[in-house]
Amino acid sequence: MSLNQKQPKPLELAFIGGSIASAVGYTHNVASQMDHRWTLAAGCFSTRPDVNAETAERWGVSSDRLYPDWKTLLEKEQGRADAVVVLTPTPSHAEMVEAALEAGFPVICEKALVCNRREIERIERVLEETGGFLAVTYNYSGYPMLRELRQKVVSGELGDILQIQIEMPQEGFIRLTPSGERPCPQSWRLKDGEIPTIYLDLAVHLHHLNQYLTDKKPLKVVADQDSHGWFDGIVDNVSCMLRYQDGMQCQMWYSKSALGYRNGLRVRIFGRKASAEWLQTSPEELLLNHADGRREIVDRAGDVSHANQRRYERFKAGHPAGFIEAFANLYVDLADAVIDFKEGRAVSTPHVFGVQHAAEGIRLLDAVVTSVQQEKWIYLIEEKGNTQQ
Repeated sequence: MSLNQKQPKPLELAFIGGSIASAVGYTHNVASQMDHRWTLAAGCFSTRPDVNAETAERWGVSSDRLYPDWKTLLEKEQGRADAVVVLTPTPSHAEMVEAALEAGFPVICEKALVCNRREIERIERVLEETGGFLAVTYNYSGYPMLRELRQKVVSGELGDILQIQIEMPQEGFIRLTPSGERPCPQSWRLKDGEIPTIYLDLAVHLHHLNQYLTDKKPLKVVADQDSHGWFDGIVDNVSCMLRYQDGMQCQMWYSKSALGYRNGLRVRIFGRKASAEWLQTSPEELLLNHADGRREIVDRAGDVSHANQRRYERFKAGHPAGFIEAFANLYVDLADAVIDFKEGRAVSTPHVFGVQHAAEGIRLLDAVVTSVQQEKWIYLIEEKGNTQQ
């Protein structure tokens, strides 16, 4: 937005879940309001009355817009809140998202949208019936240098994309505390359904980034998984090989039993003209390697065509922006998308993803599970033709 362009009036959010007792709630609260495009106006933050009330008081939500349960929120906020944000554990998303859409709210949902294919099919039917708005938050594509990388891929600067190596190793299920105690993850993260929870927690991000960066879809996958951590029978390490459209190969690894990695998200893209590497722990830098042997490290102050936009310059390069700022970038895009929807226009931003993207992700995760079970390649799109499984 230019200095002369008028700032739109902030839109009003209503949170379901996301109390002060949750990391995701704090992140969404701060990020949504960072650029003054949203205000947090209402909520049912917790099923515990004391936590619910304390969250509202701390975050400046008036008592008349604080609700004891999410169904009351949907009833009382019709015609008031501009969007509902669902921030509860993944297993509860489907019911809440469906109800919010049926009540006429634009809906923003924390990933993963659902736990299985049946749930996403129900949401797809509700969206078709209501003509509603649904967006899922995948915050990593909010990092300016990942958006710069996407632009370089789209413009052909890297040439034909040959392969992607993408990984998200973490250590939460195997690391001890400094006093030697085992970690205590949220209880819902220690229950594996037909799609293991680590897939819904981590793999959805990797599927999203692959498609966001290349606009290609997976054709087939072969995978293996294991449980190495403290929680017997809970899948915590998965390795995949994928073949995408146009012959692009991918190796994908996600883990919660990789000691030394708090969050080791790394993306490497190899093209015919150049390759690129980005690490979440060094988010302001993009490493480029060119076919003529040149190597360069690019940041927001360098030779960039996208990451130097004013919207990403909350402070000048050299003062790193991070995880919450990436979420904030996404909330700016979400505000634009909701305004487009409310005014009857097609959503114009390429950075907001909805039910189709989530459904494609669930189909991929289903295929990974099947590959593990059958110990073979599983096709998402038949080689000769046609339909997805």
